[in-house]
Amino acid sequence: MADPARAAKMADRIKVIVAKRLEKGIKDPRLGFVTITDVRVTGDLQHASIFYTVYGDDQERADSAAALKSATGMLRSEVGKNITARLTPSLEFIADALPENAKVLDDLLAQARARDAEVEGLAKKAQYAGDEDPYVKPKVIEED
Repeated sequence: MADPARAAKMADRIKVIVAKRLEKGIKDPRLGFVTITDVRVTGDLQHASIFYTVYGDDQERADSAAALKSATGMLRSEVGKNITARLTPSLEFIADALPENAKVLDDLLAQARARDAEVEGLAKKAQYAGDEDPYVKPKVIEED
């Protein structure tokens, strides 16, 4: 089992190598505007999961996924040439759900703001159910 720091360094190096190669070297017309968001390497340095996002609609995402799948072998050989490891890790491309999650969070925050405004409006019109000051005050004994 490799050192976690070494696995993190290798993940960062793989991220740079794959991103540069996608930017300059792949001539597949199906490949859209792909951004590598994260790379995770297993503890034994045998497998790398590469997370990516694609700017565009669902068709562009599907086309880019097919292009990345077909270019996996070429990208793996490029990674093997540029890292200093005995074995080259296998690569797996996983579509990152970051934009969809961000959209869901934005919608939830908008709902929370609307509910806060509604509660604030109700609080302005609210009246106390009993006395304004519900605490029992000590009796004041009048002096004769």
